[in-house]
Amino acid sequence: MIPANLIQELLNVKNAPCVSLYMPTHRNHPDNQQDLVRFKNLVKEAEQSLLQKYTTEETSDLLAPLEALAQNTHFWNHTLDGLAVFCSPDTFEKLKLSVNLDALSIVADSFHTKPIRNYLQSVDRFHLLALSRHEFKLFEGNRHSLEEVALKSDIPSTIEDALGDELTNEHLTSASYGGVGGESNAMHHGHGSKKDEVDIDAERFFRIVSDNIETHYSKPYKLPLILATLPEHHHLFHEVSKNPHLQTDGVKINPFALDKEELAKLAWEAMEPGYHAILKAHGERFSQARAEGKGSDDYKELAVAAIEGRIDTLLVEVDKIIEARITNLTTGNTQKKDLDNPRVDDLTDDMSELVMKMGGKVVIVPAEKMPTDTGLAGIYRY
Repeated sequence: MIPANLIQELLNVKNAPCVSLYMPTHRNHPDNQQDLVRFKNLVKEAEQSLLQKYTTEETSDLLAPLEALAQNTHFWNHTLDGLAVFCSPDTFEKLKLSVNLDALSIVADSFHTKPIRNYLQSVDRFHLLALSRHEFKLFEGNRHSLEEVALKSDIPSTIEDALGDELTNEHLTSASYGGVGGESNAMHHGHGSKKDEVDIDAERFFRIVSDNIETHYSKPYKLPLILATLPEHHHLFHEVSKNPHLQTDGVKINPFALDKEELAKLAWEAMEPGYHAILKAHGERFSQARAEGKGSDDYKELAVAAIEGRIDTLLVEVDKIIEARITNLTTGNTQKKDLDNPRVDDLTDDMSELVMKMGGKVVIVPAEKMPTDTGLAGIYRY
């Protein structure tokens, strides 16, 4: 899980040098055996770059966390599809991602964040809450994949852990039949009330689940939350939840009866209308702003506005490269320039970092949904 404020923290690091490593990884043996070799090669590239400016001792001290990571067998046996590592004298972050990344080793005065920003700022990401009366799981996904989130150790994932001795239905006897993944139809016998004890327990459990998800995941990661549960549980959960990220539409089926591929497909079907609505809203907002003189798609104008801190939202076309650099951080002047490695530095990268440093928002948009042909669309604060 990657907090939404991570990019801002990386951009605020002042103590150089900053080493940024990106690489593809593999989930299974024997493919993952090549991952460690590739990582060591990237560290070697960083070392050679550092030695051009720093002493052997300084270089060794800086790379010590990377060397230690190379020795961590457990880490390399449990990788996903991509890895990003950031290392400076006072920072060390390692991120396992469910997206493939090109191999890249960069040493500079600041961290190279474009690949991770493209992942974090894409609007197709979401959380999926798989819920029954008895347990829940949380997933993070996008249009391509769905991965289970390892919950914090103090979060109860079952009704027994959540309610403990306060369970009311321990006073009931049940005759159950059917059921998959913790769900069943049951006949209950016991003292009556206006609300069945089972429903009381379910409501209390759902409330605890909602509060934990909102506090520990929705607030820090700011992703849409899709609910996957039986149809009869949707109303109750929406009734008790105050989570503003919870989506109106969800997956109305027992999620524990599905494999991950089926669940991922249904989750994206639930997410897709909202995804298109978000992109449409961004495009309409830009069109309105430009008509009022509060928006532009001209990179020269946008560079000046970024320097001045006037950009509220910057839409950036995914994988778009503009071969130009901001040459003056006071005036915002730009210059067309052939880039030796366009993955390392291009105007969209510089612009995005500037906007974020000034407190603005950057949104990565698919090419077919961009409201402009230039690869950039900026909405001004004033």
